[in-house]
Parts: sequence; structure tokens; C-alpha cells
Amino acid sequence: MQNIASLSTNPPAGKFLRISLWIAQGLMFAAFLLFGFQKLFMPPEALAAMWQTTWPVEYPNLLRIMGVVDTAGGLGILLPALTRIQPRLGVLAALGCTVLQLSAIIFHATRGEFAALPLNVILLAFVAFILWGRGKRAPVLPRM
Repeated sequence: MQNIASLSTNPPAGKFLRISLWIAQGLMFAAFLLFGFQKLFMPPEALAAMWQTTWPVEYPNLLRIMGVVDTAGGLGILLPALTRIQPRLGVLAALGCTVLQLSAIIFHATRGEFAALPLNVILLAFVAFILWGRGKRAPVLPRM
């Protein structure tokens, strides 16, 4: 009987790619949790001063919603793959984080907050890499 890897049209992912994906997932887990907790637990005025923008004070409800979304994205990008329980949820989390970063880029650009864009572009690159890697090249197999 053939195994699943031999049925794939792509050769198996190399060790460097697999390690790179785990590192990227760990970094995005930490980053999204950090940003999520900041948005959830810091006063909007403190965040506005730290980020040199006014939107946290203008939209405090959006700030808290984004805190929940960031936290969920951070957890979703790592925990399903790490536990191997429904690892495809990690791919969906990476897709959600990709859409989130594209939306953040548009939001900040339309407000003229161009200083925020480099961070969003870096996060976008990482989550797109995870989306591609875990979705196509090196998926994590579920527990049997």
C-alpha cells in the first residue's frame, strides 16, 4: 500500500523548510499574543502614545475586538500543529492572519499612518509563508 507522501506531486519538504516553518509559527504565536494582549489590557491612550497614532482612542471597541482576533490568530497559528489536533485549523488561522494583515495595511495607509506599514508587511510575509508551507509543502498530519 502506498503512503500519503508518495501520492503527492511535490517531493517531501526538506528539514530546513520544516524547521523554518516551526520557527515562523513560534514567532507569529509570540507576536500576535503580545499585540493581542496589549490591545486587550493596555489603556487606549497608552497604546496611542506608544504607537504614535490616534485610532486606539478613536475606536476603543475596534481595539478590543482586534485584541481578541490577534490573540486567537496567535493561538491558532501554532497550537493545532503543535498538538496535531485538527492541524488544518492552523492553516485557516494563517489565512485569517494574512487577511488581517492585508486589512491592517489598507487601514493604516488610508489614514496616512505609513510608519505602521513595515511591521504589517513583515507580519504578512511570515503568515503568508506559514499559509503556503503548512497548506501546500509541509502540512502537519493529524494524530491517528
